[in-house]
Amino acid sequence: MDVIFMGTPSYADEILKQLINDSDINVVAVYTQPDKPVGRKKVLTPPPVKVTAQDYNIEVYQPNRLRDQETIEELLKISCDYIIVAAYGQILPREILEHAPCINLHASILPQYRGASPIQQTLLNGDSKTGVTAMLMDEGLDTGDIIKISEINVPDDEMVATLFDRLTVVASELTVDVLKNYKEYTPVKQDESKATHCTKITKAEGKVSFDKAEELYNKYRAFTPWPGIYLESGLKLKKIALIDNSSNNDAGKILEVKKESIIVGCSQGRLEIFNVQPESKKEMNVIGYINGKRIGVADTLS
Repeated sequence: MDVIFMGTPSYADEILKQLINDSDINVVAVYTQPDKPVGRKKVLTPPPVKVTAQDYNIEVYQPNRLRDQETIEELLKISCDYIIVAAYGQILPREILEHAPCINLHASILPQYRGASPIQQTLLNGDSKTGVTAMLMDEGLDTGDIIKISEINVPDDEMVATLFDRLTVVASELTVDVLKNYKEYTPVKQDESKATHCTKITKAEGKVSFDKAEELYNKYRAFTPWPGIYLESGLKLKKIALIDNSSNNDAGKILEVKKESIIVGCSQGRLEIFNVQPESKKEMNVIGYINGKRIGVADTLS
């Protein structure tokens, strides 16, 4: 079968590789976002999907706007059986949706967490399970009929990087399954009454306070390494663990100093802090930090 693939980041790249390596699937074209400047030197860098496509001599298209008429007409000239979309970053116009069945792989159990950051939202809410939804696309944002959902459990200490990797594997396997068995599945409409949404993560969301320990810890899980979590003072909390989420304490008070960590109270719960990073400095063990600040038990971490 002939497939047009649309995607941009590493999540999409792993799905693309799975399709390329399947002898029954022929990727005839790849659509991805334009190259972007990266790092302090603003080096123009191609998306992972583009690099993989070029390695396999697959034609790559990088339109600024998929909705431009010229872009639409160009795509409609490419014959295909299916269009696979994974974290592409643009809404597909009606003309493209009508060109072939368009299947999206969204990293949540839809209709939960429609939008840009479903993996982080799973961790922020402390969910015990998540998954990937294969969805028949329409003109809405993650609103199409559900073809199949693959679910996984989420340990309460899982970090975003490992969850991302696990969901990527799930999505890759689900894509091939749905393509090969498409005619066997009956798409089901989403329950709009259960729909929730999540937006693109911003740096400002990493700011935390010692209010609820579990909430702070879940932000740490969701926002490490980016945007990271930091206090009002700018101190970044680089490595932490949740001790409990029910005890009552003075917010930010150092309750215990251990060999390589400290126990800090929250208004609700306690955290163990191992590493921190002061503004404009390198990451360091928290014991070195509090020694430099000349603070200890009963003082407030800031």
